[in-house]
Amino acid sequence: MQLPNLIRASVVVGSLSMMMVTTSGVLANTSASFGTPVTEADIAPWDIDIETPTGKGLPPGSGTVAQGKALFEAQCISCHGADAGGGSQYGSMVGGVGSFVTIKRRLTPGSMYPYSSILFDYIRRAMPMTEPQSLSDDEVYALTAYIFSLNGLVAENAELDAESLVAIEMPNRNGFIVDDRPDTVATRCMEDCK
Repeated sequence: MQLPNLIRASVVVGSLSMMMVTTSGVLANTSASFGTPVTEADIAPWDIDIETPTGKGLPPGSGTVAQGKALFEAQCISCHGADAGGGSQYGSMVGGVGSFVTIKRRLTPGSMYPYSSILFDYIRRAMPMTEPQSLSDDEVYALTAYIFSLNGLVAENAELDAESLVAIEMPNRNGFIVDDRPDTVATRCMEDCK
């Protein structure tokens, strides 16, 4: 019966040191160095979170409704349909404003988001589906402006930037309540948690 090789490893900062014991009993020392220290510049492309109520973290840049429409027609129409009315992959992103107080809710960026920066954040992270995070910040502002214009939340000639985006008063902003039932209480804990 042949036994598999056994590996004992210990990790040292920046290197890996291994002692292998083979089935024939031969000891083999191996070591490898790998990796580099992580810098702030390395983390920056991943550090794109946005504080949705305040817009903190929104990048510099701007985009117009017209720019967003052109970009949408070039990159988004195949999945989302003409004028974001629903396409081969996804339903409509237009309408539904006010539907959350009815029994027939329509989930669209204009009807469900409490904060306007949520749409920017989602597009920036996840679109286009075939190449997420490939859009420039200006393109994301433009697409956000276009979709909000289709929902009647900004004018057809609007230009959005960080300041004007967070100034949009979303129709369902006050449509959410804090779930304060005793069995839903959660306390943030980072160490020595129960």
